[in-house]
Amino acid sequence: MSRKWFTAPVETVATFWRILRRDGVAVGLISHDRDIWLDGVLHRASPGMVPSSIRKSADLEPDSAEVRGALSHEALDATDLAAGRFDAAQVRIGLVDWETGESEVLYAGTIGAVAEEDGAFSAELISRKAELWRDPVPRTSPTCRAAFCGPGCNLNPLRFTREVTVAALHLASNAVLLREDQEPALSAGGSLRWLEGPLMGAVAMVMGDDGAGGLVLDLPLDEGIPGGTRALLREGCDHTLDTCAARFGNAANFRGEPYLPGNDMLTRYPGPMA
Repeated sequence: MSRKWFTAPVETVATFWRILRRDGVAVGLISHDRDIWLDGVLHRASPGMVPSSIRKSADLEPDSAEVRGALSHEALDATDLAAGRFDAAQVRIGLVDWETGESEVLYAGTIGAVAEEDGAFSAELISRKAELWRDPVPRTSPTCRAAFCGPGCNLNPLRFTREVTVAALHLASNAVLLREDQEPALSAGGSLRWLEGPLMGAVAMVMGDDGAGGLVLDLPLDEGIPGGTRALLREGCDHTLDTCAARFGNAANFRGEPYLPGNDMLTRYPGPMA
């Protein structure tokens, strides 16, 4: 049976926040005056972090919560927030007794919208129960609905991923020039994952080429990225049947209906006979 909190006049209880980012970084914060290890993660003292009320329900309605605080802790950097490193990160909020180490998670979810204003931030938290509201039935589409090298596509991502190094940056077009020979057309729609440097762990989508041999990325580049910085480049896919069959030989796993008549068929009517 879980502990009943706040039943005594004085308790040694603090609130903790644990953030698990998609790039593998774990951030732990606690509303206490010293750092505490909890579940193998060091939770840094952050008395300025304050949670709003956490609403939990017994039905299928998503629970709601929000976190606000000052951008004063080194673990919460405005640049990382703007770069989307905290987007869709897993969040755990709970209570911990800093003397006994006993703890309990009160809220589990992911980070939704993040706003920053005047040195402070607020993050909307999305409950895990929100997944129950997702429609599991796929909709028809002329293009493939599966993520490239993901479930349904079933291609091995190692076949289309290779390590590359940076030769130069084209900051004006937010493009990166690589030392290795490559075909920009094959990389369009793919991704670039930084293995080191200021953006280490961040994943950027490849939008296309800038006409000068560089790959245009959807995330802002850091001018401090030196030449020779390593990254993982994965090819892209335009999700059409022709590409799936001719380029990848994977038409059997195509998740789309390219020959299904569209809504325009409903608006057609017979014309006068000649």
